[in-house]
Amino acid sequence: MRKPVLLTVDDDISVLEALVQDLRRHYGGRYRIIRAASGQAGLDVCIELKRRGEAVALLLSDQRMPGMSGVEFLEKSIAIVPAAKRVLLTAYADTDAAIRAINAAKIHYYLTKPWDPPEERLYAVLDDLLESWSRDYRPPFEGLRVIGSRWLPAGHQIREFLSRNHIPYQWLDPGLDVGLHSSVMAATPASANGGADSAAQHAVDLGVNGESARLLAEYNLDPGKLPVVLFPNGEALVEPAISLLAEKVGLRIQAERDFYDLVVVGAGPAGLAAAVYGASEGLKTLVIEPAAPGGQAGSSSRIENYLGFPAGLSGEDLARRATIQATRFGAEFLSQRAIGIRTEGQYHFIQLSGGNEVACHTVLIATGVEYRRLTSSGVERLTGAGVYYGAALTEAISCKDETVMIVGGANSAGQAAVHFAQYSKKVILLVRADSLEKGMSRYLVDQILALPNIEVRTRTEVVGARGDTHLDAVRLRTPEGECEEAASGLFIFVGGEPKTDWLPPAILREAKGFVLSGPDLRLTDKFQWSLDRPPYLLETSVPGIFVAGDVRFGSVKRVASAVGQGSIAVQFVHQYLANF
Repeated sequence: MRKPVLLTVDDDISVLEALVQDLRRHYGGRYRIIRAASGQAGLDVCIELKRRGEAVALLLSDQRMPGMSGVEFLEKSIAIVPAAKRVLLTAYADTDAAIRAINAAKIHYYLTKPWDPPEERLYAVLDDLLESWSRDYRPPFEGLRVIGSRWLPAGHQIREFLSRNHIPYQWLDPGLDVGLHSSVMAATPASANGGADSAAQHAVDLGVNGESARLLAEYNLDPGKLPVVLFPNGEALVEPAISLLAEKVGLRIQAERDFYDLVVVGAGPAGLAAAVYGASEGLKTLVIEPAAPGGQAGSSSRIENYLGFPAGLSGEDLARRATIQATRFGAEFLSQRAIGIRTEGQYHFIQLSGGNEVACHTVLIATGVEYRRLTSSGVERLTGAGVYYGAALTEAISCKDETVMIVGGANSAGQAAVHFAQYSKKVILLVRADSLEKGMSRYLVDQILALPNIEVRTRTEVVGARGDTHLDAVRLRTPEGECEEAASGLFIFVGGEPKTDWLPPAILREAKGFVLSGPDLRLTDKFQWSLDRPPYLLETSVPGIFVAGDVRFGSVKRVASAVGQGSIAVQFVHQYLANF
């Protein structure tokens, strides 16, 4: 985006040149300085700048000009560039006229000639005006645009993918003709210190009336085929697969090397911790993650019991910090899905969804768990259209002044309820147990009970969801019987299931699919071990393949625990490699 413009207008060329030089010396690094030799020429410049979509921050015009006075020019400019600050440059004899014109022409300030020294008589005045202009100025958005209804599951998936990968985008809903901007790379100072307000969590209403229809016509796209992703270079993707979108936005989909010391499968807290420690200690480390760093914890709106962050931080912020840290140490991230592991002798090969594979000395399985799916009537059909698994933070702003329901009794559900309470008119927390305290940390229970727009319903289950194109109502089973209540959002946090079907049979798991390791391998009679030493604490039934985080049998389902296991796993990797 080009720098905003300061436009100076004066028919006296020598005065105009001197003013331009003073402005360039002080403002040239932040603004473009443009000149015009008459009022009409100045108006023509304003019209052209507006046509190009360029921002005009300030107009500085001399009063005494033939044909059109400075007051006339500034008054006429209001219709063209209404947001620009307007300054009149006058001779001492014209100050009375300038004062009268402040109201008539809405002039923001007037200066008398000469303005020497500019440090005292020019810059101080213009600095204040430009600071005021900057506070109100909204630069035109030049990043990705996503066009699609709020209720399109594919559109939700795209927005969630972009947000959690910290890729700024603008969302345009044709049904509302309002743009929602998620500038996830620019967090506020509060978020940088663990505060709640980050641009990654909050979309900003841009009020883009009719913009979606205009863009669809400009790109010659069918409004019936949504969602679409528009790129600044003019390229458009219609109903794109996430893998294609990942490639287009610059995420790495091909490994840089053929061989690694450590391949981490999964970029949740355990995988990210292993990436940081592995790469920082000199291991050639690759992290494979098909969605976004952070895993299930990455969708947590607020983590307040993590060591070292007394004000708390979002899961997304934690994941972003860890990803940057691991990358700085040299870890490589690959946006693909691992679909298999094969072992030949002492080497392991990770098979990828793209059809290729990477080889390594050691593997860490850190794929975490996914929320258990509800089988209640209508829930699956409306998933992505009002029904969501996890916090779905990208939907929070859309739920403003609406009623939403959160299902679950653990910390993740409590964190989501507190977060959505900032936006929604009413948040109903549905808990199957007879109290919150049975599965939720005390600090969260206290927060929930203190918020007037959160209603807690214990001993309550979801038995159905109703709606045509999107969720309209939820059917509940309560101690008093079944009932149906209106809701625009249903966010589900009911237990976790490991997705480990892609692992080979040689990597032993218990009945629910959690990966066995260390002493727990003795729980199954299928365990066979080929080495003289016993398996390390986090080592699976295949030597050199380790497991950490929620996917590991017997793990504590807390972020700090996962981070600890990921860190410890790297020490076992070193021990394994030392005896390789």
